[in-house]
Amino acid sequence: MNITLSADKRLIDNSRLYAEKHNTTLNNLVREYLKHITNEISVGERALEFEKLAKKNGGESSSNFRFSRDDIYSRGI
Repeated sequence: MNITLSADKRLIDNSRLYAEKHNTTLNNLVREYLKHITNEISVGERALEFEKLAKKNGGESSSNFRFSRDDIYSRGI
């Protein structure tokens, strides 16, 4: 199914740049976001996403990073 979305040109341009840097498309970013907010991402897909992020970040966080209870619960996991 196709949909049409309306957004500010700058937002679209910046989103396309983000997608390009992450070897994906704006269409795929929107699709994955919709899956995420509707909980249609499978456990396997979540595991692959975790693995990708872990490899990308090398298992390290910035020195001032702190978990907060609110952040954890707002992610809906």
